[in-house]
Amino acid sequence: MESYILDWANLLLRWLHVITAIAWVGSSFYFVFLDSSLTPPQDEDLKKQGVSGELWAVHGGGFYHPVKFAVSPPKLPDHLHWFYWESYTTWLSGFALLTVSYLWNANIYLVDPSNPHALHPHAAIAAALAFLVVFWLLYDGICRIFGQRERGDAIVGALVLVLVCFAAWLACQIFPGQAAFLLMGAMLATSMSANVFFWIIPGQRTVVKDLKEGRPVDPIHGKRGKQRSVHNTYFTLPVLFAMLSNHYGWLHSHAQNWLVLILMMFAGAAIRQFFVMRHGFKLGRNAHPWPYALAGVLVLVATAVWLKPVPKAAAAVAAASTAPAAAPVAAAAGVPGYEAMAPLFTQHCVVCHSSATLAQKNVKLDAPDEVKLHANQIYQQVVVLRKMPFGNPGALSDAERDLVKRWYEGGAPVR
Repeated sequence: MESYILDWANLLLRWLHVITAIAWVGSSFYFVFLDSSLTPPQDEDLKKQGVSGELWAVHGGGFYHPVKFAVSPPKLPDHLHWFYWESYTTWLSGFALLTVSYLWNANIYLVDPSNPHALHPHAAIAAALAFLVVFWLLYDGICRIFGQRERGDAIVGALVLVLVCFAAWLACQIFPGQAAFLLMGAMLATSMSANVFFWIIPGQRTVVKDLKEGRPVDPIHGKRGKQRSVHNTYFTLPVLFAMLSNHYGWLHSHAQNWLVLILMMFAGAAIRQFFVMRHGFKLGRNAHPWPYALAGVLVLVATAVWLKPVPKAAAAVAAASTAPAAAPVAAAAGVPGYEAMAPLFTQHCVVCHSSATLAQKNVKLDAPDEVKLHANQIYQQVVVLRKMPFGNPGALSDAERDLVKRWYEGGAPVR
């Protein structure tokens, strides 16, 4: 019953999380586009009102004319739309999903049994939460100390890059690859939402309060909010990659998975930079940003080439093709039988795939006939994709995966 309830919680939280994330990312991307696409107003009346930029757009059968005031409008309207619940709901639903999926089962998902220095499940939970909090504190400190200095954006960018790289390496040393990738995404997403909660919205509230009470508006609030908003847009693609990576075991199970993670996040940030600068290029404000797109694509291609499956040695293939056919009994002798596979299935698989539980994807591996029926899926998930056991693929050693490979390629015998 607990498994059934957790599955429903996982489904509904994941649904909510994806919907609100789409809303948050969409509004963030739109406003970055809007800021990059504004042009000086042509209308003299708009100039007198303090408008610094305008955009004409057409969408859904109508024409839109958004304008941006340099610091504040001459008169505050009765109704303002605040963009913050998209961020808060995304983080709250994401943290709840992290709790239900990973923290609740820390002994399965946060502890790698093959790691001789593996943490106790309670320590692993504390370490996971520490990643979210400590990164935010360090990142926020960097922004506070260096953000307003000369060339502050470049200094902050370099220091945050170093911090992210170190965090990626450390996460992959402490946690199984899948959990490490996901926690890196949660870590960056936490800082994104914290930017909204601690800086962007409070700054906007201060500006609104000053306007209502007739005090002059300090432009520093807008500058700080803009800076954190720009950081968020560069975090977005790395976060989305980290959240999607748990579907691809060959990424997070690699021996240098920390480097894979860094390269993929760098590619995402570089590609995002291309799209941010592309709007300015169209208005003649900067050179064409194609080098950023090229850098991102080259990193992606190089990573794909690096991670490609290693083919069998040509000599071994040639020897196998010219060797005389062995007797059927001798050939079968090298194929593991069901008696060799059953302990592996019992230890790693039947906890989620048995007749006695709500078998995930209706795959049951607690009987020979069921194992035979799903042999191809077992091979794909365990050997090709290296995705299983879900949440902790490191629980299976390379020797155990090779056992599954030889069993499947030998006909997957169960008798």
